Amino acid sequence: MVYAGQLDSYEKSNEIIKEFTTIDVSTTQCYRVTDFYGEQMGNTVNKERTLTPVRKQEVLYVEADGSMLLTREEGWSEVKVGRMFKSNDCIHAGSKQGWISNSQYVAHLGTSKDFTRSMDELIESHGKLGNRLVFISDGAVWIKNWINDAFPEAISILDYYHACEHLHLFSSNYFFDKQKEKKWVKKQKDLLLESGIIRVIKNIKALAGLNIEAQKLIAYYEGNKDRMDYKNYQKIGCGIIGSGAIESAHRTLVQKRMKQSGQRWSWTGAQNMLNLRVIRKNLQWDKIIELSKYGCKAAA
Repeated sequence: MVYAGQLDSYEKSNEIIKEFTTIDVSTTQCYRVTDFYGEQMGNTVNKERTLTPVRKQEVLYVEADGSMLLTREEGWSEVKVGRMFKSNDCIHAGSKQGWISNSQYVAHLGTSKDFTRSMDELIESHGKLGNRLVFISDGAVWIKNWINDAFPEAISILDYYHACEHLHLFSSNYFFDKQKEKKWVKKQKDLLLESGIIRVIKNIKALAGLNIEAQKLIAYYEGNKDRMDYKNYQKIGCGIIGSGAIESAHRTLVQKRMKQSGQRWSWTGAQNMLNLRVIRKNLQWDKIIELSKYGCKAAA
C-alpha cells in the first residue's frame, strides 16, 4: 500500500493494489497507511549517505532549487530539493543526452535553514573536498549565500542556461528585427561559453545604454560574474554547466506525484509524502520493509 500510495494518487493506488493482489483497499486506508510510514521516515530520511565515497579523481556535484506546491494552510509554498552525484556517475552515450546513474536526493517543505542543515551533513560526510565540490544553481540569493557561508572553497557555477534565459528575456523586448536579435544573442552566448562575461556586459551597455531592462540584466551578470567561468568549468569533472539534473529531480520527485490536477496538501502530509518519494529515489525502500515488520508486530 505504501509503495502504491507514494507512486500515484490514492484513487489510482486502489486500482494498482487490486490488480496485483485481488484485494480491495479503500482510498482512505491507503492514505492512512502511506501517511503513517511517511511520518515515521521523517527522523531518518536524510541521515544516511547513499553515495559511495568520492575518490581522488572524482568531483561531487550538488544542485539545489525550489518549486511551488499548493498547501491548505499557506497556499503556494516552496519545496526545496537537493540532488548530489559524482562525476563518474555521469554517463554520456555518444550524441545522445547524458544521464546520471546514481544520485542522492533531499526534499524539504519549509525554511532554507532546515533544508541546508540536512544538505550540509550529507556533503560533509564526504570529507573535505575543496574545489572538487561543485555547486550548480540559478541566481537564488539564499542558495548563493548558503554556498558562500558553508563551503567557501567549493566551485559555485551559475547555470549557463539560466544565464541565457535572462539574455533572451532582454533581447526579445529590445529588438524589433528578429534576425538581428538572433545573431546578436548567439554572439553573446558564444562569448559566455568562452568565459567572456566582461565583454558581454560591455556589449549590453554599448547596445542599450540606460535601458531599464538592460540595467537589470547587467546587474544580474555583475552579481554573478564570479560564477560564470564556463570555459574552465567544462574542464572540471564531467563538464556540466547546467542545472538540468535538479530540474529533472523536481519533475520526477515532486511534481509527478504531488502536482496532479486538483491536489492540495496539508503541510505535514506533504512532507510525509516527500519523505517516501526521497526514500524511493535514494533506493532505500528496504527501510520501509523493515519498518513494516515492526509495525505489524506493534499492531498485533
